[in-house]
Amino acid sequence: MTLLIVGATGTLGRQVARRAIDEGYKVRCLVRSPKKATFLKEWGAELVRGDLCYRHTLTAALEGVTAVIDAATSRPTDSLSIKQVDWEGKVSLIQESVAAGVERFIFFSILDAEKYPDVPLMEIKRCTELFLAESGLNYTILQLAGFMQGLIGQYGIPILEGQPVWVTGESSPIGYMDTQDVAKFAIRALKVPETEKQTFPVVGTRAWSAEEIISLCERLSGKEARVTRMPINLLRTMRRFIRFFQWGWNVADRLAFTEVIASGRPLSAPMEEVYQVFGLDPNETTTLENYLQEYFNRIMKKLKELDYEKVQPKKQKPKRSPFKKTNNQ
Repeated sequence: MTLLIVGATGTLGRQVARRAIDEGYKVRCLVRSPKKATFLKEWGAELVRGDLCYRHTLTAALEGVTAVIDAATSRPTDSLSIKQVDWEGKVSLIQESVAAGVERFIFFSILDAEKYPDVPLMEIKRCTELFLAESGLNYTILQLAGFMQGLIGQYGIPILEGQPVWVTGESSPIGYMDTQDVAKFAIRALKVPETEKQTFPVVGTRAWSAEEIISLCERLSGKEARVTRMPINLLRTMRRFIRFFQWGWNVADRLAFTEVIASGRPLSAPMEEVYQVFGLDPNETTTLENYLQEYFNRIMKKLKELDYEKVQPKKQKPKRSPFKKTNNQ
């Protein structure tokens, strides 16, 4: 089976690629810049240059492909908009997959997307789910809530460095999951017939609010967080303002996502039946406590090593005497 992984250089996509390679699949990765994706080639993946937004590049990439795993999404810093990447690009990928006779299509969506029609990314994900379901492809949709990896930059690093930690509105408890565990579900879906033409939530062992995560980071790091609360109305005003400028459209659309994480409504779902269908053991799923514990342990160990190196006296080279002895003396 040959897999085409789209978005393989991203936080989630690279874990999907790694898992697929480890399980013996022939992996092909669609990349915009092969130079930035050399690590995938070193792992054993085939790199194909292409871009979701340039449909003609997808035809060659899909040649001989059995299954597609789509882990791509636009980034706030991208010059392209959410609509161009997450809607128009995905429509092209789905249509080209149908034309290429792809047997399986795994798509990552967002949990509860249908509840937020005014949030661009959520509405686009909902529409893409519907489009995929009507395409005729044999699909599996995995609805995610959030990645543990993102919490390091949001909470871990600022707390360690004494920088402000921003909290907006009424914090929504979110079922964060390690991307390595998400990758397990994606690759496992290829082997389980019961996942065909189905949609599943894929979330962490429990939902965590911002306040709970901050408290956990404080305990594990031994440092006190500088929490700064930003009123949701202020972010709404900022969003409306930058929407006046074309360069701010993508950022504004991303800011709209704060309506989800600051609504106070949990973003999580029961997972008992999902684990049974996929045949995975929930006890092997990484908990947020263990994930952050491992991170802070590594950081603290590194800091201790750096402090140790600083206090160690440097070896002094023996001074050369101007009155060097010679054999003639």
